[in-house]
Formats: sequence, C-alpha cells, structure tokens
Amino acid sequence: MQWEVLEAKIGNWIHFMRIAVKVLFVGERRVCDQIFEGFDTLLDQCFAECTTGSVSMLLSFGDAIARSKRSPEKLFVLLDMYEIMRELHSEVEGVFGGKACNEIRESTFGLTKRLAQTAQETFGDFEEAVEKDATKTAVLDGTVHPLTSYVINYVKFLFDYQTTLKQLFQEFESSGETNSQLANVTMRIMQALQTNLDGKSKQYRDPALTHLFLMNNIHYMVRSVRRSEAKDLLGDDWVQRHRRVVQQHANQYKRNGWSKILQCLSTQGLTSSGGGGSAVPGEGGSGSGASRGLIKDRFKTFNAQFEDLHQKQSQWTVPDTELRESLRLAVAEVLLPAYRSFIKRFGPLVESGKNPQKYIRYSAEDLERMLGEFFEGKTFNEPRR
Repeated sequence: MQWEVLEAKIGNWIHFMRIAVKVLFVGERRVCDQIFEGFDTLLDQCFAECTTGSVSMLLSFGDAIARSKRSPEKLFVLLDMYEIMRELHSEVEGVFGGKACNEIRESTFGLTKRLAQTAQETFGDFEEAVEKDATKTAVLDGTVHPLTSYVINYVKFLFDYQTTLKQLFQEFESSGETNSQLANVTMRIMQALQTNLDGKSKQYRDPALTHLFLMNNIHYMVRSVRRSEAKDLLGDDWVQRHRRVVQQHANQYKRNGWSKILQCLSTQGLTSSGGGGSAVPGEGGSGSGASRGLIKDRFKTFNAQFEDLHQKQSQWTVPDTELRESLRLAVAEVLLPAYRSFIKRFGPLVESGKNPQKYIRYSAEDLERMLGEFFEGKTFNEPRR
C-alpha cells in the first residue's frame, strides 16, 4: 500500500476512534443502562457483547500499524495514534467499566502501550538511519546537504508533539525527567547527523571545500535550532558550542583555500644582497633588492592562482547571506592589505619595464569586486571542480 493511501486511512481511523468512543459507545452504554437498569451484571455483559466486534475491528487496524515495519515517516502518525488513545483513556475506563468489559479495556490500553513502544523504537531507528545514511547525492558546491534539511525539518516536527512525547516517555520511565529525555533524543539525532556529514565531507578533494561544506551544514543546524523551540531544550551551551565549530571550519577554509596564494605576496625569497640595476631597494634602505624577473613571476603566479580560485569558488555556495558576506570579508581582510603592500613595494619595478599590465593585471579594487562573486553557486561552461 502506498504511503499516502495508508496515511489517509490512519487519519480516518483516528477520526472513527474518536466518534466511536465519545459518541457511539457512550450512546450504546446509555441505552443499555436504561434497558437493564438494576441488573448490573447483565448490563455489562450485554454491552460488552454489543460492542466487542466494533472495538476489535478498530483496535485490529491500530495493532496492524503498530506491528508493521518501522520507518521514519511513520513516527508522526504513530504519535497521532498514540495521542488519540491517550485522549480516550478516561472515556474507555468510564464506558467500558465492569468485569465483562475487562478484555476490551486491556486490549485498548495494550494498543496504547504498543504504539508508544513502536514510536520509541522508531526514534532509535531514525538516529541509526541518519548516522549510516549512505545516499550518493552529490553536493558539488558545498551547500547544505538534503539530509541536513530533512533531519532538521524532522526534528522541528517532533517539537510539535512535545506534550505527546513527554507522555510517551512516561510510559517507560519513572523518573519524570521527560524534558531531559527529549533533549537527549534530540542531541543524539543531531550528533548522528554531524557524524554522517563528517563522512560525506571526505568526498571532496579540495580541503577548503570540505570545510566550507561542514561550515554550511553545521551553521544551518545552529540557525534552525536558534529559531525553533529546540533552543529551549538543547540550551545556549549547545548553540554556542556549535557556533564555535562553524567558526573553526570557516578558519580552516580560509587557511586551506588562501595560504598558498598569500605566499605569492610574501617578500620571502625575493630580496637578496647585491641587487643590480633591475632590482628595487629593500625596506629599511639596506641595499638588498629583488630581481625584476622574480617579481614578474610572482605576479604571474598570483594572477593564475587567483583566477583559478575565482573560477572554482564562484561555483561554490554559501546559502546564508550573512555567513557568505562574513566569509568574503574575512578573506578580503587578509588578501587585500597583503596585495596593496606588495603592489606598493614591488609594483614600480614592473611598471618601469615592458607590458606592465601583463603582470599587474588587477588592482585591489578589482580583487575586491571579484571576491564579491565568490560563493554564489554560478555555473560556467566548464564542469564544476
């Protein structure tokens, strides 16, 4: 049976259970009370015989769902079913009072327990499924993975059932610490997601993209928690701890993605003693200088590396606007001062030679403008890398 069809049938079952217990069986009981007034034993027996078939039919459907193969999407309908059974608890006790109705009461309360048990086991299944998810969905641009958005939406839906979940946990726990139990379940699901994302991040050959991917996904988790009821349950400590993880991945992205090009703007290896006519004086008037050829090579290397970074990282994605801007700014704060300093110190040596524009291809303003195109998920003619 298709899931959509089954879900509709479960919705109908919940509706029929409510009507049957609150209206039909109550009415049937009232009629029996009037007819058999003063004959309590006969009254209960007659009522039990009149209603057993209908109750059994309703409970058998619920029991079949509770015993069916578990899957994450079934959790919410299981909670809906458990919710209606809890709601009808007092009515069942009242309407089906008496010794003759013992079996009906026990069957009804037994279904409530089975639904709770299946729902709790489904929690464990979901946690395990998240941690072991091996979908081959490729996120080439390092953006938020579909698994992340799926799990976060799942957790958000769970918080619509907070009251029901607390009742469910009380079925099996006597401590009464239902808030902490729900928090523990949520934390375990989040940890399972992080473990899986760590594994998925290893598919990238570029370490910078690995850290960008983890930064995006953990940031999405943190932002979603902060904007939902989960924040009250997980606490500020969880939020702050994971914000630090986001920052760590941002720093690692910057280190892995930009340290090589920043070496091009270093003076190391450029200055040497005994500079000749094609050298520029070193700082401090020491007489040391740099070869025009070495400077040209540095500019050529810088240009090639920056163009490669621009080509690749304009195709990468940081979907959150604030995070995207802060990452661009963090790169600009390191790259632009170093580039301006390099131009100021060594630019005149190249500008005094032939075709200076061949080597000094970009101004600092050009670089700043091009940095503004990073992380936009642009598509170029050549395949993404």
